[in-house]
Amino acid sequence: MKSLPGLRTGLFVLIAVFPLLLAVFSIFLGRYPISVQEIAALAADVITGREVDPIHFSVIVHVRLPRILLGALVGGSLAVSGAAFQGLFRNPLVSSGMLGVSSGAGFGAALALILCDRYVYVYPFAFGFGLLAVLLCFFIGRFTASTHAITLVLGGVIVGSIFSALVSLLKYLADPYDDLPAIVFWLMGSLSRAAYDQILTAGIPMAAGSMGLMIIRWRLNVLAMGDREAHSLGLNVHANRIFIIVCATLATAGAVCVSGVIGWVGLVVPHMGRMLMGNNNRDLIPVAFCMGAAFLILVDDLSRLMSTSEMPLGILTSLLGGPFFIYLLRKTKGREW
Repeated sequence: MKSLPGLRTGLFVLIAVFPLLLAVFSIFLGRYPISVQEIAALAADVITGREVDPIHFSVIVHVRLPRILLGALVGGSLAVSGAAFQGLFRNPLVSSGMLGVSSGAGFGAALALILCDRYVYVYPFAFGFGLLAVLLCFFIGRFTASTHAITLVLGGVIVGSIFSALVSLLKYLADPYDDLPAIVFWLMGSLSRAAYDQILTAGIPMAAGSMGLMIIRWRLNVLAMGDREAHSLGLNVHANRIFIIVCATLATAGAVCVSGVIGWVGLVVPHMGRMLMGNNNRDLIPVAFCMGAAFLILVDDLSRLMSTSEMPLGILTSLLGGPFFIYLLRKTKGREW
């Protein structure tokens, strides 16, 4: 038993380092082959100030590196938001898009693709409508007599259904030769448009939300005990619940607005973390972020290598997440909950 703390620490370090190793490995992957020697020569040229190979420099610095960084941020944000929501609402079937963020962001993106000629407007529209969906969930909760947690979950189902219907309406009204393919491809999720400006703009809410959840993660353990127990321990349940929801919403909305709707990451990855580290949110929240980052980097690598045309990430996450979730249920038999 004395070796367990050391083993647990070693596992935690391994999980934290794995996304970094996978990110380095992903630099070599793609349709344009680049060897280790060529990357080492490019790094040496950059450090010494010599003239660099423009093709290698463009492929690595302007194509693959921003895609890897954005994938890590998006995957980590979705996973940590899902873990926070699952702990807050004490529901193993909750995911990062539970409060309608993904559906609201999808409607905002579809609306921008129809109304605006420039793709850059998709990001603020998607982010804004994602936040609006969560505000509507709170607004719905004012008219019910149930507990606040239940009303938010039900409000998320209602708001998500409404925005999904509005997205279907926009797809019906969209130009079938121009706007409709862009809407459908965005809704399936992709990192093909990854760029440093996206990492800067969308990375701010993703980093702020994720860091907020990291800081307050110990209180999730108290909230998971129930409202009465949390009140008896002197915790302001309403204020802490609002703070956690705001942080998780910022992280999810920032991720969805640049990557589209990528399902299963916020549902499956936290359960993978529980299998390895248990239910303690002080460990689970950072582990979920690291595993989510590694998971989406790996899925993005597969999407780039499986076919000549890039496969949308939402398809792969569903194909991988569904069977793996069945395996998790069979493995744990619900014992973690």
